[in-house]
Amino acid sequence: MLVDSHCHLDYYTEAEIEAVIGRAAEAGVERMVTIGVRVDQAAKVKELAERFPQVWGTVGVHPQSVGEAPVASVDELVALTDHPRIIGLGESGLDYFYDKAPREVQQESFRNHIRASQRTGLPLVIHARDADDDIAAILAEERAAGGSFPALLHCFSSTRALAEAVVAEGGYVSLSGILTFPKSEELRAIAADLPEDRLLVETDSPYLAPVPLRGKRNEPALVAHTAAVLARVRGWDIAKVQDVTTRNFERLFSKSA
Repeated sequence: MLVDSHCHLDYYTEAEIEAVIGRAAEAGVERMVTIGVRVDQAAKVKELAERFPQVWGTVGVHPQSVGEAPVASVDELVALTDHPRIIGLGESGLDYFYDKAPREVQQESFRNHIRASQRTGLPLVIHARDADDDIAAILAEERAAGGSFPALLHCFSSTRALAEAVVAEGGYVSLSGILTFPKSEELRAIAADLPEDRLLVETDSPYLAPVPLRGKRNEPALVAHTAAVLARVRGWDIAKVQDVTTRNFERLFSKSA
């Protein structure tokens, strides 16, 4: 089976959600994680995870959303995780490409998510875009101050240096449909070199549909295309990709066991 480690199921309408999850099952995607992007959305994430046994959730505030409300405190984030179907925090991180919130506010929110991860032991799902140096620095500072924490670089398309820094501290890297894009040669080279026990796959749906469906709306079933490209660049068969990425998911998101 495959696990879609990062999707946004609440972005689909009520009329289509059951069909989306059904197509995932037909494609061999037996588990998926729907991701939090705002505090006021956490209830919907929990409702979806309660309704569908193959769905789990995370809670957190996306860096593009942190300017919409007061920065969530560590205590508030920890309280949101008190639910049996919530298995992680985030997505949080830094996005200097869109810069929809002041950088200092993004950084405050990111540090609060790290501290909530340290307190709960739940993995932190990290969004990194055009901010690799600050991401790496904050991760190192918070680790030195408060101890280690499980982490996942989601929808990875950053530098080799950031991937290697996160992996060196026990973190994981999740590959999305970007891996399949024609111009992603460097990303495929990084994916070929990363330790196999640190790799996951995802869709980030409804965004970033993989080749050959690029430009269309993405959904969890299509993670199979990313898995196929990962198999090719690693020289594996698809069964090994399924086995490796599922075991890695279960190790990182241990609350889902």
